[in-house]
Amino acid sequence: MGFGEAIRTVLTKKYATFSGRASRSEYWWFQLFFHSLLACYFLVSTVIAVTTWNTSIGLGILVIAFFLPQIALAVRRLHDRNLSGWWYLGFIIAWFVPYLNLLAIITLIVLFAFPGTKGLNRFGPDPLNPQSSAEVFA
Repeated sequence: MGFGEAIRTVLTKKYATFSGRASRSEYWWFQLFFHSLLACYFLVSTVIAVTTWNTSIGLGILVIAFFLPQIALAVRRLHDRNLSGWWYLGFIIAWFVPYLNLLAIITLIVLFAFPGTKGLNRFGPDPLNPQSSAEVFA
């Protein structure tokens, strides 16, 4: 999955879809897009900070617009690793525990970096090769 296809998939086709699976390329391309968008926003907002325009409103709109797709994409990525989406809630809670937050962040990055399970798992077909796992029990 390419850069444009990953962004189009996450923002239009699966904006708030928590079921199914997401490939590594879909996850990491969207993360690159989102974080580069944040970096551009902060760069522009520091340049125009001397004006009267309130930059925190724009940041709030950006965060609200990308809140659901980020969570849905992370849950689908965990599904690709054959883990329940409830694990993501556990990692979010662990982020608020001192000293445990670093371990949670590292663990989550490692989970998202490893390849997903091959073929069909309990969350659906393989996003990279859906044809090979369509009729497993036929």
